[in-house]
Amino acid sequence: MQFEQLGLSEDILKAIADCGYDEPTPIQAQAIPNILMARDLVGLAQTGTGKTASFTLPMIEILQGGRAKARMPRSLILTPTRELAAQVAENFDTYGKYTGLSKALLTGGVSMDEQIKLLDRGVDVLIATPGRLLDLFERGRILLNDIKILVIDEADRMLDMGFIPDIEKIIGLLPFTRQTLLFSATMPKEIRKLSQNYLSNPKEVSVSAPATTAKNVEQFVVHVHPKDKRHTLEKIIRSEDVTAAFIFCNRKRDIDDLVRWLKGKGYKAQGLHGDMAQKNRTETLEAFKNDEITLLVCSDVAGRGIDVDDLSHVFNFDVPMNADDYVHRIGRTGRAGKTGRAWMLATRNEDKYLDAIQKLTKQKITVKDVDEAKSKKDDGKSSQKDKSKDKPQDKSKDKASDKKSDNPSDKSQSKPKSERKSAPKKDNNKKKNKGDGDGDVKGFGDEMPNFFGS
Repeated sequence: MQFEQLGLSEDILKAIADCGYDEPTPIQAQAIPNILMARDLVGLAQTGTGKTASFTLPMIEILQGGRAKARMPRSLILTPTRELAAQVAENFDTYGKYTGLSKALLTGGVSMDEQIKLLDRGVDVLIATPGRLLDLFERGRILLNDIKILVIDEADRMLDMGFIPDIEKIIGLLPFTRQTLLFSATMPKEIRKLSQNYLSNPKEVSVSAPATTAKNVEQFVVHVHPKDKRHTLEKIIRSEDVTAAFIFCNRKRDIDDLVRWLKGKGYKAQGLHGDMAQKNRTETLEAFKNDEITLLVCSDVAGRGIDVDDLSHVFNFDVPMNADDYVHRIGRTGRAGKTGRAWMLATRNEDKYLDAIQKLTKQKITVKDVDEAKSKKDDGKSSQKDKSKDKPQDKSKDKASDKKSDNPSDKSQSKPKSERKSAPKKDNNKKKNKGDGDGDVKGFGDEMPNFFGS
């Protein structure tokens, strides 16, 4: 199938051609015709398969025939994070550049002044995170009674971040006759219930089973002691052809420590998490995309909505506590038909999360020993051989001493030997709080407004 067969206008087809695309992805081929017929739709597909374009393209087609009024946007797209909102905005910039449609990006972390100015002019497309949208509505700065199309993107992530009450409140402010589109890579029971309550006879489009991982991503798990995670991670990085990688941690407080440790080892590493100022987050992502950073240590804020070309690896420094997050994390690599590799470091306390992931994805992740990973790229250099020879047979004692001598930045190394036995308790994962991977909930997300058209 070609894009010309989907019923899109010449202006949109020209913009698609400028991008070098000839054929729609499976989710686009199935979703676009149904959306153009004004049907409510539930779209399920793996991350990286073109879900965003599958709703932005038909929305642009539908909205070309009208004009927005002041403070009354004609369509609304809800996203869980500011990064995802910015990516959706980029899609409208790309595919709507010949149409003259206008848009506003309503996200937190930045001043409302410019956003309010855009709303006062009138916008065709409103892309927002729930917190900022409700804030502006309660201030009387926006009216939602002219919304003709509602899109809820990454619906399962909305559930994880506690946005469902906000979404229900927002839906209650919209016209009953709107068209509603719901997209996600996974479909928990709670989201399916949401779709049944707020969508009218929706068409369900699924190009792959929910919660499945891409076949072109090789997945491995290494069982480690909590104190050995850093050194194991470095051994794997040394053994692999890592051109660019995301390293996911469950807790924000671990991100900065790991970044400092990696920098001390000579790696170009930087952190990314929800507590960072928006300006710093944007600059970090740009540096990563420009190859100024090789290893991006991040929370689940980078698990969705960040599209980076040629991401060779994803490392799960911690096993995600939510099995769905694993699907999204490793979906950052192996995109657009390319291959990728995903490694996960699992401690004994994380086995229950590993079991949940394998149950959800219905596949067994290949178990690797770190020495196997090392032998993959072993070129016989003495520096690597010496490290393996120096290890005494009593591994439990040597790992602690090796960490002390090789990693002076690690706080656990400053403890005397008598206290060493109690150190593992600090890494006890039983005390992790749900949602601790990012910490941003209501009001999370937010980026500077963009324009396209006149």
